[in-house]
Amino acid sequence: MEPASILLTSTVLLAIAAAGGLLMAGIRFAGNRSPPAALAMLHGFLAAAAVTLLLYAAATVGLPAMALVALALFLAAAGGGAILNLNYHWKQLPLPKWLIVVHASAAVAGFALLLAATWATRAA
Repeated sequence: MEPASILLTSTVLLAIAAAGGLLMAGIRFAGNRSPPAALAMLHGFLAAAAVTLLLYAAATVGLPAMALVALALFLAAAGGGAILNLNYHWKQLPLPKWLIVVHASAAVAGFALLLAATWATRAA
């Protein structure tokens, strides 16, 4: 598989995951309840699939520097997501809003870089 295809596939998967993340953040910030577990799992699975694909590409065919920085940000966001899920969501505790913002900020920054890397690779 070539880097351009991997970047595009990861970008699409992460865009879908981001839509779920926005929905979950809206649910949490609109009230004092947690989002549905199924939505959280789907969000995590889609994001994990994209990050795994990026890791595979980084180890085999290589990725542009912007995509590697994006990958590092996604790994940081994944750590925050795991903490949100395992320490709060599954224990049925309210998700800390500050951690949601940190998780989302890392993911949004990573997505912006990945989108730029995907665009640059497709245009070349």
